[in-house]
Amino acid sequence: MKKCYLLLFFTLFTITSWAQISSTLSGKVLDAKTHKPLEYVVVSVQNTSKMQLTTSSGTFLFGSLALGPQMLLFHSQGYKDALYPVTIRTNQTLDLGNILLDHDEISQQQMAVIRLYDEDLSEDNSGSESISGMLQSSQDIFQKAAAFNWGQARFRVRGLNTEQAVIMINGIKMNKIYDGRPQWSNWGGLNDATRNQEFTIGTTASDYTFGSILGTQHMNTRASTYRTGTKATLSATNTNYNGRAMITHATGMNSKGWAFVFSAGKRLTREGHFEGTTYDANSLLLGVEKKINDQHAINFTGMYARNERGKNGPNSAEVIALTNVNYNAYWGYQDGKKRNSRVKTIEEPLFILNHYFKVNKDSDLNTSLMYQFGGIGNSKIDYQNANSPDPNYFRKMPSYFTALYERDNGEFSGAFIPDFENAAKSEASFLANPQIDWSALYRANQNPITNQNGTITGYTPAKSHYVLYEDRTDDNLFVGNSVFNTLLTENISLQAGATFRKLKSHNYQKLTDLLGGSYFEDIDGFYKGKQAQADLNNPNRQVKVGDAYGYNFLFDATTFDAFTQFKFAYTKVDFYLAQTFSNSSYQREGLYKNGIYENISFGKSQKLKFENFGFKAGLTYKISGKQLFHFNAAHLTKAPSLRNAFPNSRLNNATLDGLESETISSVDANYIFRSPNIKARATAYYIAMRDATKTSFFYAEGIFDNGGGDTNTNAFVGQSLTNINTRNVGLELSFEYQLTTTIKTTFAAAYGKYIYANNPNLSVNNDALATVENTKPSFDFGPALLKNYKQAGMPQQAYSLGLEYRDPKYWWVATNLNYLADAYIDFSSITRTNSFNINPASSAPFPEVTAERSAALLKQERFPAVFLLNIIGGKSWRINRKYIGLFISINNVLNLRYKTGGYEQARNGNFRQLNQDVSSGTPSFGSKYYYGYGRTFFLNLSFNL
Repeated sequence: MKKCYLLLFFTLFTITSWAQISSTLSGKVLDAKTHKPLEYVVVSVQNTSKMQLTTSSGTFLFGSLALGPQMLLFHSQGYKDALYPVTIRTNQTLDLGNILLDHDEISQQQMAVIRLYDEDLSEDNSGSESISGMLQSSQDIFQKAAAFNWGQARFRVRGLNTEQAVIMINGIKMNKIYDGRPQWSNWGGLNDATRNQEFTIGTTASDYTFGSILGTQHMNTRASTYRTGTKATLSATNTNYNGRAMITHATGMNSKGWAFVFSAGKRLTREGHFEGTTYDANSLLLGVEKKINDQHAINFTGMYARNERGKNGPNSAEVIALTNVNYNAYWGYQDGKKRNSRVKTIEEPLFILNHYFKVNKDSDLNTSLMYQFGGIGNSKIDYQNANSPDPNYFRKMPSYFTALYERDNGEFSGAFIPDFENAAKSEASFLANPQIDWSALYRANQNPITNQNGTITGYTPAKSHYVLYEDRTDDNLFVGNSVFNTLLTENISLQAGATFRKLKSHNYQKLTDLLGGSYFEDIDGFYKGKQAQADLNNPNRQVKVGDAYGYNFLFDATTFDAFTQFKFAYTKVDFYLAQTFSNSSYQREGLYKNGIYENISFGKSQKLKFENFGFKAGLTYKISGKQLFHFNAAHLTKAPSLRNAFPNSRLNNATLDGLESETISSVDANYIFRSPNIKARATAYYIAMRDATKTSFFYAEGIFDNGGGDTNTNAFVGQSLTNINTRNVGLELSFEYQLTTTIKTTFAAAYGKYIYANNPNLSVNNDALATVENTKPSFDFGPALLKNYKQAGMPQQAYSLGLEYRDPKYWWVATNLNYLADAYIDFSSITRTNSFNINPASSAPFPEVTAERSAALLKQERFPAVFLLNIIGGKSWRINRKYIGLFISINNVLNLRYKTGGYEQARNGNFRQLNQDVSSGTPSFGSKYYYGYGRTFFLNLSFNL
């Protein structure tokens, strides 16, 4: 392999350039209002790789341009893009004079809006967040529609999650090693400080990294690149938070070579859009740059963003019918105030040190170091020897009584015996007490004090039956990165880089509140004897606030990746070739000797090592100065995430059998047209992913038989799907037409088919069946029949039609009508295995099974299509050389309530259970759904001082 790389590099280095006729193009870029020079404006010759940044005096100069008509694009954050047609002639010196850029308040305010969708809705520590956050920097009409108009319905570009994109700050990759996804909250609330961004779509070449199949977003916080001045922002909304304040101040580079930037933000609400959802976030950024000389500069960036958010959960159709779509079971009143039991807290400061080295006029080297520490906590109620505190626990709901059947493990003879009397009592009780009863939890943890008359006079703390705890992930991450960029010849450039990452991750359960009790036992209440012990090295331990309990382990991960990329630019054709190599090493170290897995839980696991490669290429054919055809192709392998490598990491060191690197192939073809009045893009793509892995946990009934007639059919199990193949095929279309100088119309469309392309293998781990001899109680259920099932969680069709009016007096209004369809529920894989039709008691098929009924029960639910009408508008003023901007948006004007996602409950593990539950008409384990917001507003007032 090394010889192949050396041969490839030698061949590419020896390719000579094609001749071009000498000519020059120059000009000066100014602020249209103040006529001050604008520094760091990106000036690019469209359909070529020619690009420059303006100097401190606003000037730019191109040499050796291709002859003929060209389109010159001027782009700077906070300003409208300017597109100039020019014609290059032989030996011509063309001076465009002063280029005036107008302020673009609407784009800046849209960037503020996008952060409304930065909340992560994952119930684990992964930080899985909306894809919209990575699209805000793009000027592409399609990407804007995906972010601002479709993001509220959980649209995903090309059906991909954020682990298929690379998010970077100052050259550092910010995707988590744990699951490959970025944690947007690490820089949330710092919109103005992270506005300097570059975005590449799909596998298009990036100057910073090899990238991935969804794209690359690079945020630049170099202090000298910020516009000098102060900006303050006040916002009001009715989504995750109600109020926001931000301030950013940048000094620019002073005469002594120093530049400073400071930004701070605050977001707050007592209750967000959904019941009981609190929000409290503080953000801070400090940047310092020292220009040592014309070749060297040092930049330091420090970020601190603490985010605390009360969660809301999904609800079944039964619960929604009894309450409303904003109902949230996670909170209750305590001393007259709402208290949420499930709060996610993120606090992970990061520090980045960059060395910028201008080697010569054609080469530069950027070296970065980052250290990040802190943690993520997800709170929840734990309980022992007590009933579930959840107010909508299935045994407390009416459906538990109206879906009753006689229990019989033999042949089909269970009669339908609904108990309507108790169902009515259950409904009345739920409606009277639909939230967590915090007072009852406190009483359960205390002993009453009575006087001689038997009257309760007080309470004393006792052993807690209920406590509040956090699932904690405390990380220490060190990253070193270096990227070299050089112009080899007039037509050939090289980018090369390497990144080293070292992660030490402490994962444990932390007791945060005894809820009035005196201590809690470090045991698993579902087991007895030795198996109940969380740590056999410290049995029968009594834990108090601040103690770790339940599970306690370390992840040690090391990754190294390197890439090279060659870009070739010629008169009619540009192309690039890139390659990457990566090495990943994972290990788990158990700090507890778990009673269930005493032989494989304590100490270090085996090391998992993966070596991966990737190749990509792209070609651009310039039909004319306005039209081009662009083609990209990529093939790469990717190590499984740390999350999926250890399927039961909380309890043991076992690794997943059959674990392989994922293989990804991607190809896309694009037609692009750009003129001063028309911008259009049409894209067709094909993405195939093979050998992926997915692990999840749930409680199931009726799927196991341990033989001998002694059946254990109830279990909390870990489910792993391996060798998953998926296929994403689709079309993207965007069109923008400037009807007049003040009116613009836009159209964007996405049509995709995202399916499972095979029947992956499913295995289930049941802790209840673990023994000393059976240390990995895994059951192979064989193939899950998922082929042609739809990938869940996002619309596969989306369309947007917009009309925008911009008045010369600096006010504007725009409206978008959006249609989204073909979103599907996340299905239960275990019910799609051959075990579904088998009676676990007799190992024979259920006699009542028919192919028609089985197909009906397993049909994947498709959510109804939805129309969303959005309106935005605003105005800007100049007062004494200061600028004030007002922005208002109303999303979902028609106040439609719609499903954005959901999942089938896997508790009913076989045909009889599911059929009986569904046939009752009031299923006790119906699917659970997430809903989008109703009508929301966002108001933003900004001051540029």
